[in-house]
Amino acid sequence: MTAHLTTAPRVRPKARRRPKGNPLVGLGTLAWLVVVLVPFYTLLSSSLTRQDAALDGNPLAFPARPTLENYNTVLGSGFLTLLTNTAIVAAATVAIVLLLCVPLSYVAVRTRSRLSSLAFRTFLLGVAIPAQAVVVPLYLLIAETGLYDSLAAVILPTAAFSMPVAVLVLTSTLRDISEELYEAMALDGATPLRMLWQLAVPMSRAGISTVAIFSALQAWNGFLFPLILTQSEEQRVLTLGLFNFMGQFGLNVPALLAAVVLSVIPIFTVYLFARRALVNGLMGVGGK
Repeated sequence: MTAHLTTAPRVRPKARRRPKGNPLVGLGTLAWLVVVLVPFYTLLSSSLTRQDAALDGNPLAFPARPTLENYNTVLGSGFLTLLTNTAIVAAATVAIVLLLCVPLSYVAVRTRSRLSSLAFRTFLLGVAIPAQAVVVPLYLLIAETGLYDSLAAVILPTAAFSMPVAVLVLTSTLRDISEELYEAMALDGATPLRMLWQLAVPMSRAGISTVAIFSALQAWNGFLFPLILTQSEEQRVLTLGLFNFMGQFGLNVPALLAAVVLSVIPIFTVYLFARRALVNGLMGVGGK
C-alpha cells in the first residue's frame, strides 16, 4: 500500500508596493536645490567675466568671452600666502583639538568621579560663551604672552573655542562602545591607555572625523581672532585677506569674486568627501 503525498500549493509572495512619490516634497527639494546652486553659478560665472563687462547684461548669463585674468590678478596679490597661513591654522587647530579632547572625553566617559563630571560640565559651559564676550581679556592675555601678531595667537583661541563641541561629540560617541569590550580587554591585562588607543579610538572614528571637520571649518572661516590678534600682512589668513581685498579690488568685482572662489575650493572639497561622517556624528549627538 503506497501512501499518497500531497504537496501544499505554492503561495506566491505578494508584490511589494513601491512607495508613492510625494510631488510636494519633490518640488520643495527642487526649489531648495535652485536656491543653493544659483548663487554658486553666479559666483563662478561672474569671476570669469571681464572687469569692463561686470555690470552689463544679465547677471545670470554666462560670459560670452570668459577669462582667467581675474584669477591671475588675485594669485599675484599674495593669495598663496593667505592660503598657506589658513592651512597652517586649520591643521594646527585640528591637531590640538584631537590630541586634547580624545583623552579628555575618554576620561569623562570611563571615570565616575565627581572631578571628571565637574570637568565635563565645565567644558560644556564653553558652548554658551560667545567669542565676542572675551575679546578684550583674550587680547590682553595674548599681548602679555608675546604671541600678538603671530599664527599661534589665532590657533590657540580657535582651538579653545572648538573644544566644548568636540568634547560633547566625542563623549556621545564613546558612550556607544559596549562595556563588555572594555571588560574583555581588562581581562587580557590591558591598561587604560591601551584601551584608549586600541579600542576607543578605532571604534569612535565617526566622532573623531566629525570633530576634525568641525574644527577645520571653524578655523578656516574664522574672522574675529585674525582681525583682533594679528596686524602684519605676513600673518593674515583668507577671511581677513578677503576683507582687505574689498578695498583693494573695490571697483574690480570679478577679481573679488575670483578670490572668493579660490578660498572656497579647498575647504569645500574636504567637506564633499567627509560630509557623511559630519552629518552622522552630529545626528548621533542629537540622538542622545
